[in-house]
Amino acid sequence: MANSAQARKRARQAVKANAHNSALRSKFRTAIKAVRKAIDAGDKAKAAEVLKASAKTLDIISDKKIVHKNKAARHKSRLAAAVKAMQAAQ
Repeated sequence: MANSAQARKRARQAVKANAHNSALRSKFRTAIKAVRKAIDAGDKAKAAEVLKASAKTLDIISDKKIVHKNKAARHKSRLAAAVKAMQAAQ
């Protein structure tokens, strides 16, 4: 356990920050899953709509440095390619 008042406060703040960051990481994964679910359902209009909303969420979370910007860009790119491939197939 922390010995100084400053260290105790930092420990309290770390717990709060960890909870907030964990919630945002969960939101990141949920946004990706929503697009995957729409793609699997086969509704191209719905998938494109969900992709747009999810891309915004991924950008916001990467701007807060919860995940690296390149990771968010990679996910957005792969999801967009999957939606585009689905549209081309139908």
